[in-house]
Amino acid sequence: MEYHLKNREEVERFVIEQVLTTSEAIEILGVTRQRMNSLISTGKITPVKKLNRETLFLRSDIEARKAEQDGLRQKYRPFDN
Repeated sequence: MEYHLKNREEVERFVIEQVLTTSEAIEILGVTRQRMNSLISTGKITPVKKLNRETLFLRSDIEARKAEQDGLRQKYRPFDN
């Protein structure tokens, strides 16, 4: 996926709308912090940037993982819903 950001306002809007912190990603996925760390270490989710105390993710990556996760839950746990 390519992004063409022409000015500062577009960059700011992109970051606000498309970049998630670890806490936001955990909330969307509905997983624990420990499970999130496991997903990162196994390469199932790839952060776009790691800082000292925070890791950043693209919203599209998290939403793709959420869809995959929901599909697996439907397949292997059909009676939970």
